[in-house]
Amino acid sequence: MSSPNINYRSLAEEAASPFLEHPSSTTKTQDAKEPTAAAHLDPLGDRARELEELDHEQDTEHEGEDTPRNSGIMIHMVPETGRARWNHIENLDSFFSRMYQYQQKHGFRVIVLDEVLQVLEFGFVVWLLTFVSHCIRHDVLFGDVPPKNHTKTTLDDVIIPTGECVERMGWFTFLVLFIAAIYLGIRLLKMVYHITQFADIRRFYNTALHIDDADLDNFTWHEVQQRIRRVQAEQHMCIDKESLTELDIYHRVLRFKNYLVALMNKQLLPVRFHIPLIGEVVSLSRGMLFNIDLILFRGPGSPFQNNWQLRDEFAVRSNQTELAQRLSKLILGVALLNLLLAPVIFIWQLIYFSFSYANILRKEPSALGLRTWSNYGRLYLRHFNELDHELDARLNRAYEYADRYLSSFSSPLAAVIARNLLFISGGLLLLILGLGIYEEHVFQVEHVLTIIAVLTAVGVVSRALIPDENLIWCPEQLMTAILAHVHYLPSEWRQQAHTARVRQEFSNFFQFKAGYLLSEIFSPFVTPFVLIFVFRPKAMELVRFFRTFTVSVRGVGNVCSFAQMDVRKHGNPDWQLTSELEEMTRPAGGQPPQQQMQQSLAGGKTEMSLVRFTLNNPEWQMPKEAKQFLRGVREHAVGELVEAKTSVIQGNPLTNSLISFGTIGEEYCSIANSVLGAQLTPQQLEISQSLRPGLGLGPASGAFPVAGSDFRQMLQQNLSASVGPLDSMRRLRLSRAEGRLEGPSDTLLYGLCGLEQRVGRTPLNVGVADMCLSALYLHELSQQKRQARQSRIEEAEDERSGPSTWPPKPPGAPSAGASGASGSRHTVITSKAAESTPLLGSIRS
Repeated sequence: MSSPNINYRSLAEEAASPFLEHPSSTTKTQDAKEPTAAAHLDPLGDRARELEELDHEQDTEHEGEDTPRNSGIMIHMVPETGRARWNHIENLDSFFSRMYQYQQKHGFRVIVLDEVLQVLEFGFVVWLLTFVSHCIRHDVLFGDVPPKNHTKTTLDDVIIPTGECVERMGWFTFLVLFIAAIYLGIRLLKMVYHITQFADIRRFYNTALHIDDADLDNFTWHEVQQRIRRVQAEQHMCIDKESLTELDIYHRVLRFKNYLVALMNKQLLPVRFHIPLIGEVVSLSRGMLFNIDLILFRGPGSPFQNNWQLRDEFAVRSNQTELAQRLSKLILGVALLNLLLAPVIFIWQLIYFSFSYANILRKEPSALGLRTWSNYGRLYLRHFNELDHELDARLNRAYEYADRYLSSFSSPLAAVIARNLLFISGGLLLLILGLGIYEEHVFQVEHVLTIIAVLTAVGVVSRALIPDENLIWCPEQLMTAILAHVHYLPSEWRQQAHTARVRQEFSNFFQFKAGYLLSEIFSPFVTPFVLIFVFRPKAMELVRFFRTFTVSVRGVGNVCSFAQMDVRKHGNPDWQLTSELEEMTRPAGGQPPQQQMQQSLAGGKTEMSLVRFTLNNPEWQMPKEAKQFLRGVREHAVGELVEAKTSVIQGNPLTNSLISFGTIGEEYCSIANSVLGAQLTPQQLEISQSLRPGLGLGPASGAFPVAGSDFRQMLQQNLSASVGPLDSMRRLRLSRAEGRLEGPSDTLLYGLCGLEQRVGRTPLNVGVADMCLSALYLHELSQQKRQARQSRIEEAEDERSGPSTWPPKPPGAPSAGASGASGSRHTVITSKAAESTPLLGSIRS
């Protein structure tokens, strides 16, 4: 079998010569490929045997030494059992994924208890449905038949004895119980397998990482990851590399998740589809995610032949048609299987969600009126190489702003109808309750409790449709705060947050809990048709995607090339820093090269993912191109800060970003004021002078001699004008669960504040604020580049067409102002019950 290290060529190279081989890359990497293939195909290969023999010889040589410590040489002795146990782990993807789950689920006892209870839940549901259907005398329970020998109905009168109950069961009931028993047996075997796997992970935590379960909650995943790297240096869990980087571990855990993020950005997932009589629907249910994962990654016949290797035939361009036909047949087969099992899955999910939410709805019916991030939104907003807990923390910070934004929209017509329905339902409910208080026999009247429940539900829905009288209308400010935390929103939404179109599109990201439940319950009937009519026609595009955007990484295997976060290869031209000369000398059409656009992602996904990953993993040794990009962003921002403080130029991208940044909240406003009010340092002036040699800076430049209107507007805020940058940063801490407590010292905020490098090593973390400001600033830069390109296109068209008779366009709308406070915060009570379906597992976007 050929090596799993496949050389993938760019689109331009394939167009020039589809069958051209690269002899330089082939000859240079042939020796490196063979041991990699051997490591994947033969777990006990020659190299592993050589390492074991070398270890055995070293241990034998030291057996004669009584006290090796007296020799003056420090020897780190690894127990032979541990060395043999953790040397060369065959499936590191599964191993690291289980390690992550073990840390996130708080240890072995919690995991075992959860596994056992999930199996018991299924058994309980089967028993309860069988008992209610065949073991209860419903005529006696409902009072149609009086009890025997006494006037009061007892449990013995209602419950049928076990023997008689079994005799009343028919062949269909026994068939259902037989199928349920088979599924329960499979779940039991799966439970035992998972428990044995996590028992192995427990031994690794205790012996190799020296972390007991009792201390597990005191360690973050970042700290666990650093210990894993040290164990790799000692015991070589991966024999293909001497050391593992943070990115290698993220690739192992998120290999297929990164592919889904790229597929979503390339619009290759079946997210938008039309339903008759309803129209366009935007949805991505857990059932759909489960099927996509099965088709593309884990199922038989999928493009991946194992957890780390794409099938070899994807490297041959001439196989595209055959591979697309094979993938199309696979999608069709999975869709037909879903259609066959749709009634069973629908009934199960209806029962499961009903059991999960019954107690919640009884105590808090308004829970259905709360909102949650949809699976579509979570996958659209996800960075490359972002773990689940990191994504959850980021979206949770944006929850309040998103909820306030959507709650600020209301329909006057719906509000009038809701007020009248609330009045009528309240009157009827008060009448029934009053009569019941006067005579309790009223509650025993037929369907009275049903009427009370319906009137209560109508009141809850009506109150949700009535807008708050004290609500302040500030959609642009709220959308800015949302963008600062979620990092990705379409550029077409800029200055359009007040429109119904943007509100409707954003509601697809942030949907009602009731809508989420309905989409999950009815997804078994929708998923087969979406797979056939929406996903299946994209088979050829999927094959081209896997062939074009898959690379082989030594010691990791095949990964999505976008997950490498290579801004030189996959960077979006609108998000790259180029000089004004390069912009002006671009061809008259003004459009970036088509090949570069095909190799990049929309919305600056590569650039934003790189910034976030470096903030959460400051020890990562990034490539040269990544360092240049990040340094260029920081220096460009410093140059704009110096230019704004020393000239009368109005509103550059940095000042607009700082003003938007200051409107998010009190802590952010204090940091923005600290940046704007701080004295310029010699380092900042030197950077600005190197970027703009023609900018004249007088001797009093550091004293902030000139301030534009944007700066005056910000400095007039009533918060923290006298707070220093260090004090204001202490007020905004990052949760230790997301990364290292000591953040990196070369961040955008530190560069703007002019603080010394030692500040980055103090026990405070401004990763959240820095990422928010970086997101706003990069969006401002990309917007500026798009506007400049559009201006060049219009000028070129005017030159070709001569004088224009059209009236000039009105100037663009100004950026979101800084006025207005963030408003009072309120506590939102949510529940994560029924977030996973036992039939599908915890499939999360």
